[in-house]
Amino acid sequence: MWLRSGLGTRVEEGGGKQIGSTGNDVGEMEIDKGAGMVDLWCGEPGEEEQRISSKDYEKTLTEKTNMRYAEIISTLPKTEGINPSLDLYQYQGFWLSLFNLDAAIFLQEQFKPKPEEIFLCSSLKTGTTWLKALAFAIVTRDRYDEFTSPLLNTIPHECLPIMEIDLAKDPSYRAPLLPLLATHISYTSLPKSIIESGCKIVYICREPKDAFTSYWHFSQKVKRGSRRVAAVVEPEQAASSTLEEELELFCQGKSAFGPYWGHVLGFWRASIERPEIVLFLKYEELKKDQLFYVKKLAEFMGKPFSKEEEIEGIPEKIVGMCSFTNLSNLEVNKSGICQKGQVENSAFSGKQLLEIGKIF
Repeated sequence: MWLRSGLGTRVEEGGGKQIGSTGNDVGEMEIDKGAGMVDLWCGEPGEEEQRISSKDYEKTLTEKTNMRYAEIISTLPKTEGINPSLDLYQYQGFWLSLFNLDAAIFLQEQFKPKPEEIFLCSSLKTGTTWLKALAFAIVTRDRYDEFTSPLLNTIPHECLPIMEIDLAKDPSYRAPLLPLLATHISYTSLPKSIIESGCKIVYICREPKDAFTSYWHFSQKVKRGSRRVAAVVEPEQAASSTLEEELELFCQGKSAFGPYWGHVLGFWRASIERPEIVLFLKYEELKKDQLFYVKKLAEFMGKPFSKEEEIEGIPEKIVGMCSFTNLSNLEVNKSGICQKGQVENSAFSGKQLLEIGKIF
């Protein structure tokens, strides 16, 4: 019997090797990183797929993956999707998928940051990929240059840990010699250990209509590729949702990690109260003056450019290496699959061309 579940996992009884993590105690089960939401099949291999109810879905997940917080989750407000895999649960004011919710609660209880760590935070499709690339290039420039950087053959999402995926199973996991971690979790739901640690937080936001447009195009690319995005999109089912329906849910705040404005305001208020701890970036301003903000980001992260580096044009080289034109033209970003979610790499770098006026 197997269960295809959130964070793109395939869980099999009697498994041995673990190839990925859902952030759930799976005991002696095998996890094969696959795609995203849930295509639930309860039965022996070869048997016809069975669709089950939302309540049975939760029960099955609890039984098969020993979900840690099933009792808490069962009491939360829920918005039902067109199948159980698309249900969202309201936790501390924000809507999360089942596995992101389980991961968030676990991290709140178990995660302990290191003093030097820097958290890259964002809502969905607000410049996350770009921020990761810039931050990674800045903090690793003493080891790599524009000719040797891992960004040339690895997409930014695989260059640093994602808390909801990589640390939800093992909160002590870190990438070697790298202080960066990324998350979509709201400021309200960040582990208190992070807030109280004094660790630096960098947040990037974007004009909401552009964020939604980018997300819509992203979901369409995922559908066309017959892939799934971890805890965000299920292509075959998402095809039944129209742009207008998705937009209405977005405006109501009932979207993954939404409401969007609540997500933004949490980090904005924190940046006003503690500007030395929280750097609040706007995608549009970063785009207008990339060099200025790359230098500001480097200084905030404790990695300011030296006079020698400025003379050598290192900030400009980082801007160029991480530019949309350069990243989108790299072979790794035009082909292949992102192992964190099993999404085609090209989905993260495609230019969004939907005419805003047709939506708003």
